Amino acid sequence: MATEAQQWEHHLLAMAQEGLIQPSIHKSLPADSEAFLAQAYAECALITRRHSRTFYLASALLPKPKRNAARALYAFARISDDIVDQPGPDPIAKLMNWRKIALDPNPAPYRMVPLAWADARRRFKIPVRFAEQLINGIARDIHQPRYENFTELAIYCYGVASTVGLMSMHITGYSGPEAVPYAIRLGVALQLTNILRDVAEDWQRGRLYLPLEEMQAFGLTSETVARGENTPAWRKFMRFQIDRVRRLYKTSLSGVKYLDPDGRFAIAAAGELYQGILDDIEAFNYDVFSRRAYLSTAQKIKRLPGIWMRSRSGSYD
Repeated sequence: MATEAQQWEHHLLAMAQEGLIQPSIHKSLPADSEAFLAQAYAECALITRRHSRTFYLASALLPKPKRNAARALYAFARISDDIVDQPGPDPIAKLMNWRKIALDPNPAPYRMVPLAWADARRRFKIPVRFAEQLINGIARDIHQPRYENFTELAIYCYGVASTVGLMSMHITGYSGPEAVPYAIRLGVALQLTNILRDVAEDWQRGRLYLPLEEMQAFGLTSETVARGENTPAWRKFMRFQIDRVRRLYKTSLSGVKYLDPDGRFAIAAAGELYQGILDDIEAFNYDVFSRRAYLSTAQKIKRLPGIWMRSRSGSYD
């Protein structure tokens, strides 16, 4: 496992470097756009609340300017993802058109999400290369429904999730390059959690994100997923997957200390609350075929005091 981790992390760090060396130069928005910003950020908040209660709750723990930017980031990523997930002709053309609109440094005032996202990028000097990598990662869903091994899957996870972590890192503020590997790992952990939770839903869309080599090692095939068989072999496979994701959470959350103090609680909450989905999968005997794992709002709120203490004391090490 250590050799594998060195291999996939080395590749992801190289991709992250592309964004970090890119100059973060963003022009100010035209004066007539400024009047629409409050409405634009409110629209992003609505999208975030509608689609991710966990992210909405975690982002609420940030100071208002950072909270607004985090929700603009989420809304940008959500719309990008929905273009690929929703059926329709020529999704690549639609995604590329959205990319042009969403990454325009001076979007039209009536385009609420692009306007808020452009302002967030400007305020927090977010490298646009990470946003480009995110859209490129999402585009993989159109032409690559299977992944042979974990290294391939980690590259996908970087594109659709670690890029979000790296952009979030710019929003929260961070001490220096030492924070980068932790943001990458947290993104991979979050996306792998999504993958384990959404096996049945993804299969209905024609996608299987589980590493095929590892499935084969546990005696599983795509037919196992198609039939929704919660067999002993499946449960053993899921335990292996969950153990790896938990290690990633552990090693990524120890990097919270490299974030600005007013952003640590929010990022720790996002990671720990999402990690709770793994607990729910285990509680229902690894059956991700007949139900969707989740934490209730009450469960999330109950965990917040402990998360706050850990994020403040740095007790993730």
